[in-house]
Amino acid sequence: MKDDPAESDDLSEELRALRAELQTLNRHRFVRIHNNMPRLLAFNFARGLAVGLGTVLGATVLLSLILWALSQIEFLPIIGEWASQIAEQMRSAQE
Repeated sequence: MKDDPAESDDLSEELRALRAELQTLNRHRFVRIHNNMPRLLAFNFARGLAVGLGTVLGATVLLSLILWALSQIEFLPIIGEWASQIAEQMRSAQE
């Protein structure tokens, strides 16, 4: 097998392009954060706090809307009364 100079030039050009792309990726903020353990821990801690807070707030709003809607239903005596009791307890807890 002979070494073709044109093929060698193409390969070295592709290698240069790959190195340039790798340098660009290594400069990216995401890679810099994940290459440093304290930064990675801080990033994941902050992310966990945000996800947890969002979940709690979202569930609170959703459940309060559902309970309010159920308390407005008067034609279903069992569910309506139960939801009214929960709404009354929530109102009394706020006072």
